[in-house]
Amino acid sequence: MTFPNDETGQVLAEMQDAGIDLAVIHNVVFFQLFEKKEQAEAMAELLKNKAPDMVLSIHPDETPNVWDLDCTVKMLPDYDAIVAQEAQFEQIAAKFNGYNDGWGIEA
Repeated sequence: MTFPNDETGQVLAEMQDAGIDLAVIHNVVFFQLFEKKEQAEAMAELLKNKAPDMVLSIHPDETPNVWDLDCTVKMLPDYDAIVAQEAQFEQIAAKFNGYNDGWGIEA
C-alpha cells in the first residue's frame, strides 16, 4: 500500500513497514495542546457530550505551561479518515485556544 507524500502518509508507511496491520481497527490517539488546563478540560467536556465512547486524557506536556488532551478513537488507520479526524479536532481545539498536534497508534 502506498501513501501520500506528507507527514501522515509517512507515519502510516513507517507503521506498515514496522509490521502494524493497518487493515484492522486500532486505538488512534489524537493530541491536542493548550496553554491552560481549563482549556483542555473545556474541550474534553464538549467531546464527552458529543462522543461518549471516546477516551480522553488530560495531562501536563513535557513543555512547561502546556497541557495535553489525548483523544483516543477506535478506528481503521486509513489516511483519509485520519486527515479528516485531525481537521475536525483542529477546528474544535481552536475554539478553546488550542491546536491539534498530531496522532499515533497505541501499541
